Amino acid sequence: MDKPRQSAAGLWNISFGFFGIQIGFALQNANMSRVFQSLGSAIDDLPVLWIAAPLTGLLVQPIVGHLSDRTWLGRLGWRRCCCGCWTPR
Repeated sequence: MDKPRQSAAGLWNISFGFFGIQIGFALQNANMSRVFQSLGSAIDDLPVLWIAAPLTGLLVQPIVGHLSDRTWLGRLGWRRCCCGCWTPR
């Protein structure tokens, strides 16, 4: 069975929808410095707070990937156990 091809209008709609999501994330990120300040952090601490999330992901993701690659649960296979347990619902 062949997959149906996506039309140009369908691609436009998908792209425009993802553009809207990116705008929402950008608006949320634009206010994060103010949120950090209202939680009590000083202006001098903001760069550390901005780099904390990407740095944590850079360090944690390979560890989680390594642990999930070593997981084997019979018919579930690799990664499905870890992905099923750790994904938000």
